[in-house]
Amino acid sequence: MESTHSSLREEEARKNNTSGSKPGGWPSFPFIIATVAGITLASSGIWANMIVYLIQEFNIKSISATQISNVVNGTTNLIPFFAAIIADCFFGSFTLVLVSSCVSLLGTIVFALTASIKSLRPKQCINNGSNICEAASVMQYGVLYVGIALVAIGFGGTRFTTAALGANQFHDNTHHQTIFFNWFFFTWYVVSVAGFTGLVYIQDNVSWGVGFWICVVSNMIGVMVFLMGYRYYLPQTPRGRSAFVDLARVPVASIRKWKSQLSSSTQDYYNGAHHHDATLPAVSAIPAKRFRFFNRAALLTEGDSIEKSWRLCTVQQVEDFKKVIGILPLLTSSIFLAIPIGMEANLSLLQALVMEAHLGPHFKFPAGSLGVILLISTSIFLSLLDRVLWPFYQKLTGKTPTPLQRIGVGHVFNILGMVVSAIVESKRLKMFHDANKSMSILWLFPQLVLVGVGEAFHFPGQVAFYYQQLPQSLSSTSTAMISLIIGIAFYLITALTHEVRRSTHWLPDNIDYGRVDNVYWMLVFFSGINFVYYLICATFYKYSKI
Repeated sequence: MESTHSSLREEEARKNNTSGSKPGGWPSFPFIIATVAGITLASSGIWANMIVYLIQEFNIKSISATQISNVVNGTTNLIPFFAAIIADCFFGSFTLVLVSSCVSLLGTIVFALTASIKSLRPKQCINNGSNICEAASVMQYGVLYVGIALVAIGFGGTRFTTAALGANQFHDNTHHQTIFFNWFFFTWYVVSVAGFTGLVYIQDNVSWGVGFWICVVSNMIGVMVFLMGYRYYLPQTPRGRSAFVDLARVPVASIRKWKSQLSSSTQDYYNGAHHHDATLPAVSAIPAKRFRFFNRAALLTEGDSIEKSWRLCTVQQVEDFKKVIGILPLLTSSIFLAIPIGMEANLSLLQALVMEAHLGPHFKFPAGSLGVILLISTSIFLSLLDRVLWPFYQKLTGKTPTPLQRIGVGHVFNILGMVVSAIVESKRLKMFHDANKSMSILWLFPQLVLVGVGEAFHFPGQVAFYYQQLPQSLSSTSTAMISLIIGIAFYLITALTHEVRRSTHWLPDNIDYGRVDNVYWMLVFFSGINFVYYLICATFYKYSKI
């Protein structure tokens, strides 16, 4: 069945060729980039102001709204990792992008309906001194959560899968793939800035309904343009099995043969030779000594055969599994790097809601637009690194900084950002309690800039590190590894926030009477420990040959 499907796609490609339209390459570029722009604008318009929407329109308490946002962000960032596996193994990138973008379209429609139909949301709070708020009904919560689930699944499924689809159009040309990725991220950043500013402004100053219906139109245009470019896309045949299955076989096979004695002879290990009886020696290498226990998976023993895939693995599969094991300590450090960044984003938004947001007599800075400061600072410093700092460093030392060095610098800037956040919040609380004055929202900008500069160091560093150091069999999912890290981090943020609220009084629903500054100092402490842990892991890590 799979071969039939593949032959049909190839035949269609040949027909396109004979008609003068060659699939793949730059003809497909405008359609994919336009799709990215449409869906990114829709997603940024939903995510940027979600916490504010939940607080103002659904009367959800501030900390509870951030907890919902954490779960949504965690889900949205976990899905791309699994979507990449599904696309590679079963459906291909085109089908998955199409289905995911349609799901996100349904989700944005549901959001727009909740903002447009009064019966789908509770009555607004009565601010008569007692601040009486009516809770949403079960039906209203149900519709809201259906919309949240649809946009989380839809936007998550398109994010990195669209990037993979675009790169696949230049399958044998790494130079053109690099150009495509540059345009992909440039489009993502520029459109995200537009969503974080223009759409948030419309939602705050015109109406939520208008802002969300613009997201619907943007998503719909993205889907339509994506379908219009179908004849230009290079056909992709799914592999039918994930490389993760091959990796999972290694520990299983090792455990099943744990009593077997390891050998130093190349004749005793299986390297994937094409023969039916694996007892026939045809290998040219033995596994490395690191993590020697797993070498048993490739050890030839009585009763082994290539049909028994969960008992016998190749030497290459064993070494690939060891690479993943070797990266795990650094991966955990990356997760703990992402936790303070996510918490700082949520807490900064809550701070912005109680700070003086007027910049002059006619403009009020929207709280939901705070994220644009981080995006702009990251974008500017990425250009500065590429054009100035890295060439100067290379000229000075004769070397190019390694990905791990770049990540380490990102750790430092992240810690500095948390320190500034703690100091600013301490000053804000003192102003509120001593003089009953509100601090200007501009005081939040320095901490966001520092975190953005740190992201310019550690984000590309992590992408490069995982792409270069993970096994080649996982190259298709290595670019989604950062998304996996961020997804896990947001779920841990949810648990950490719950524990802080349970154990302390630092995070009440009204943060004017809490100690958010103590939360920031806690993040400084944990970030410092994580940085030391990272330095230890990076020092002992041995780079694999690229």
